[in-house]
Amino acid sequence: MINLFEVVETNEMITRENLDVRTITLGISLLDCIDSDLGKLKEKIYNKIYDAAKDLVKTGEEIAGEFGIPIVNKRISVTPIALIGGASCKTAEDFASIAETLDEAAKAVGVNFIGGYSALISKGMTCADELLIRSIPLALSRTERVCSSVNLGSTRTGINMDGVRLMGEIVRQTAEYTKEQDSLGCAKLVVFCNAPDDNPFMAGAFHGVTEADKVINVGVSGPGVVKNAVGKVHGENFEVLCETIKKTAFKVTRVGQLVAQEASRRLGIPFGIVDLSLAPTPAIGDSVADILCEMGLEYAGAPGSTAALALLNDQVKKGGVMASSYVGGLSGAFIPVSEDQGMINAVEAGALSLEKLEAMTCVCSVGLDMIAIPGDTKASTISGIIADEMAIGMVNQKTTAVRIIPVIGKGVGETVEFGGLLGYAPIMPVNAFSCEEFVSRGGRIPAPIHSFKN
Repeated sequence: MINLFEVVETNEMITRENLDVRTITLGISLLDCIDSDLGKLKEKIYNKIYDAAKDLVKTGEEIAGEFGIPIVNKRISVTPIALIGGASCKTAEDFASIAETLDEAAKAVGVNFIGGYSALISKGMTCADELLIRSIPLALSRTERVCSSVNLGSTRTGINMDGVRLMGEIVRQTAEYTKEQDSLGCAKLVVFCNAPDDNPFMAGAFHGVTEADKVINVGVSGPGVVKNAVGKVHGENFEVLCETIKKTAFKVTRVGQLVAQEASRRLGIPFGIVDLSLAPTPAIGDSVADILCEMGLEYAGAPGSTAALALLNDQVKKGGVMASSYVGGLSGAFIPVSEDQGMINAVEAGALSLEKLEAMTCVCSVGLDMIAIPGDTKASTISGIIADEMAIGMVNQKTTAVRIIPVIGKGVGETVEFGGLLGYAPIMPVNAFSCEEFVSRGGRIPAPIHSFKN
């Protein structure tokens, strides 16, 4: 039975501490749209997305109004397009035209983003995979709402280093193609190791082939709520700190569970998962870095930051899994630099470097996220950064990712403004020493010994 105190407490979380449902994401399978005729394929894709998602935005707004819970984004994820377009796409231009169809459908139903312009190449690339990947710069320069992702490795298969080398080049090209928007295309492009099939967050969302025809996934977020709770236990020991975070994560996840089940009921679409990630925004007080500071760090990046983030991530997961039977996606703490004012402050103060961020990704939920680097950074250097992050994910049996933005025409000390939830970022220095010979070897890095579970 919900009591009056819990009602008041939840209202405080929403009105004062930035608690929100970050996204309702509708996953849609496009497997039944496959056709050897490109024109028919695009028509089927548009029609299926429109029919499935035409009421998504209206339903989200109705739930937000009735329950008083902000629902920030309504999004769509689709089956990786490399799988869908293989029979009909003969050129990169063909694949880019599918991206334009996805963009048109997203605009028609009113969603913020559509994810799934993706390829899964952890062990190797088909011709269709390579064509789609080479089309990414073109696709992201022509569209507004399309997001792209590529899975380059997994604990079971190792790391596709041919793909790693290629993606360094693609990130550079995407930056060049969208340089008039401060290389914004790279903010909608992410590479993964161990990518989940049910991630509701962009830019990495896609609808896995093992999923149902349609499914509702919800991502909740409450860094401000957790920060406020941690602030109430200053000076207490780690046991009290852990219990506080865990109980708070439970309450936040229950909000997401409520919204997910209600959206599922109203749309007549099965409920998939709640992703209980702490996803920051540029808003003051809605920062994962600020939680670390409340724990006792001067800045995120100070000695102890990795330990503090590990504690936070673990307690968020423990609290969340008790609040919902279906927790999935990424579920933990995000540390995107441009989307977190506390992270931005730490970079500007000199407390947080790219190398320290990499260390922190060993224990957080994603990886190197929304990091702006100098526009003259070599493709091989970007590939090296990607390879390092893929190795962390592979060996530690966790999801890791890289969303890095070489801002053409800008260098260290300058800032770049992306706007909205993407925020702004100081350009961070990158290690200038070469890794070109290493990333050019080709082939695969084998899976680690502990991947053999059978």
